Amino acid sequence: MDFQQGRHDLALRGLPEVDATTVDLFLNGTDEAGVVAVLLSAGDPSRFPEAVDVAVVLPELIDAFAVRLRGALIARDAESELGKRFGVRVQPTLIFVAGGETLGLIAKIQDWSVYVDRISKLIDRPRGASVAVAATIIPSHRSQGVEL
Repeated sequence: MDFQQGRHDLALRGLPEVDATTVDLFLNGTDEAGVVAVLLSAGDPSRFPEAVDVAVVLPELIDAFAVRLRGALIARDAESELGKRFGVRVQPTLIFVAGGETLGLIAKIQDWSVYVDRISKLIDRPRGASVAVAATIIPSHRSQGVEL
């Protein structure tokens, strides 16, 4: 599937295209509905072929999270401006927004389990709470079964 077909498919699935003048109207509507907005900043598919894959996955994610997500595609000519606003550094990127706050970003194509885990954490955390990142470090001698 080429990216234009992907854009067409997103429109058929009821996902609107937003730009710098319409994005706030879309975000206000998601806030009023009590759902999280997910915006796709796809980039140029000839430079970022993963954009097609993310465009295919986005409606599936919206379906999987039932009434908790509402999606839109950022218009190509608005990606730079809106990318700066939402902190996009790579494309394609899914941008999650609620209550005027960017909850988080998921860049590139990911495994389904990564999407489910990250999206669940983003939309379930209390608004205004920072996301804590925890890491477990296992010393190399412990990981090899060596006790000191």
